[in-house]
Amino acid sequence: MTDIAQVAEKAKVHEEKEADHHPYFRPRDAATLILVDRSGAIPKVLVGKRHDKVVFMPGKFVFPGGRVDKADYRVPCAAPITAELEANLAKGSPKTPASRAKSLAIAAIREACEETGLCLGRTAEGKVSKLDGPWKPFADAGLLPDPSSLFLIARAITPPGRVKRFDTRFFTADASAIAHRVDGVIHADAELVELVWVELGSKPLADLHPMTRNVLNELHTRLATGPLRHDAPVPFFHFYGGKMQKDILG
Repeated sequence: MTDIAQVAEKAKVHEEKEADHHPYFRPRDAATLILVDRSGAIPKVLVGKRHDKVVFMPGKFVFPGGRVDKADYRVPCAAPITAELEANLAKGSPKTPASRAKSLAIAAIREACEETGLCLGRTAEGKVSKLDGPWKPFADAGLLPDPSSLFLIARAITPPGRVKRFDTRFFTADASAIAHRVDGVIHADAELVELVWVELGSKPLADLHPMTRNVLNELHTRLATGPLRHDAPVPFFHFYGGKMQKDILG
């Protein structure tokens, strides 16, 4: 067995054992945004390199994302999420109501702006609503968040037995949807110390979390068939009987 294979096997064993160490926690809603640049022959996705001294996944490449905040339900938007996206988010059991669907899409946009400085928004008509906290960059640029360009790629739930569990919706959007860039977000002491546009299938993406790699493979497959569509199957990754299952939301 090669050194790489041994490391992978040890990681797999640790992954399996970890599930026995903690009581059951209910998953919390979370969202991740994968930005795609299709201007070249091979699509590129934006990844950020985590600081070497953070506790979770130090030095790893990740996509921006995090859990839904209460404010994500209330923030005004430049446009509503599309009816097709809302319908995809509602799939599964129990059904996701419209307000919760919107909050998931908005959380993906907020996390991307907070962690990368890249904001998906649109110029607000008339007076811009007063936005503060993580939404201040939008107000400063005369923008409101715009979820209308998002597509749902997958849904995944963290296995039982983990200290933190998330019910994550993975969204994607084209790089052309970026309306504003905030300077100074990425630096040597930040959570993300570097941003890189990486070609699909390249080496940095091989070191992603296994579940994230599963989602990225789904995105790769969908991009290979042409423009993204809302009517494509949406996979749902979850654990049942101690094993990861892949279903299709319907």
